[in-house]
Amino acid sequence: MPRAKNKVASHRRRKNFLKLAKGFWGRRKNVWTIAKHHIEKSLLHGFKGRRLKKRSFRSLWITRINAAARIHGTSYSRLIHALHQKNISINRKILADFAMNQPAVFEQILKEALN
Repeated sequence: MPRAKNKVASHRRRKNFLKLAKGFWGRRKNVWTIAKHHIEKSLLHGFKGRRLKKRSFRSLWITRINAAARIHGTSYSRLIHALHQKNISINRKILADFAMNQPAVFEQILKEALN
């Protein structure tokens, strides 16, 4: 059987990896082979979740813009089309913020786009 070398580095590597398992339940947090599997899986889920978060926030912004636009008698799609035609470049995040927190500014943008 070959002699295992460099115990310090392998121990440190495992210790750092097990730090990522902090908060896991049962043997997932302290048994190396089980923890390794669940940490890799959780990192994949985190990657996917960060992508899904962007999608869900964009959907929320569109919903808020549409609601504010309908109060003023137009729809989201007509507003966005009018903004593109007038070359008014304002992103959906800022537009949704104006719709929620500063309705007067949103109304001015709406009038400028639809005129």
